[in-house]
Amino acid sequence: MPDDKRRMTDAVPEDPHLEAGRLLFAAEWNFITAAPTIEFLPPMTGVEIALAGRSNVGKSSLVNALTGRKALARTSVTPGRTQELIFFRMGPQLTLVDMPGYGFAKAPKEKVEAWTETIRAYLRGRVNLARVFVLIDSRHGIKPVDEEIMTLLDKAAVSYAVVLTKADQVKPTDFAARMEETQARIRKRPAAFPEVFPTSSETGQGLPALRAAIARVLAERQSF
Repeated sequence: MPDDKRRMTDAVPEDPHLEAGRLLFAAEWNFITAAPTIEFLPPMTGVEIALAGRSNVGKSSLVNALTGRKALARTSVTPGRTQELIFFRMGPQLTLVDMPGYGFAKAPKEKVEAWTETIRAYLRGRVNLARVFVLIDSRHGIKPVDEEIMTLLDKAAVSYAVVLTKADQVKPTDFAARMEETQARIRKRPAAFPEVFPTSSETGQGLPALRAAIARVLAERQSF
């Protein structure tokens, strides 16, 4: 077989959802509401995608990076600052939910318990929740508190995928080992999506692939 034909045969086809993901997040996104408790949740509209993770893992930064808006979601260096479920919407089709960070240490115990119960109630009862992206800091990997939220998602049969944040802050060789370790730890989890998404909100690494993954979820839900 000629070399040029071999190269064409061996080429990996481009993800057809890449352009759909780009267009999806190039559209207008708006803040909808902040729900401190389950009673304040907005009506279920379209498909919801939630971002979960430890405090200061980069959820708000990822929302801003995905949507190309510098201040759509408020960011803070103070762990535990996001104390509500924050809803951002693109038309009637898709909603992103920035969840309160878990594992924080600088909040009163009663507040931690209240936020934790709100998170659990949301994950168990939101029928239009299509996928949860569990954000893990690439520098630290999966911690026991992350395992707890994954176990909750497994038991609730809520589909989730792992996003490794702050990938630019880890040496390439160390990051490759982190990816391998993460994939191995989620492989046997029943509700875990097998693909791990490496990202950096600073450099834009991995954002097109993550947008494409969200566009794929939306297309799958809309085809039902």
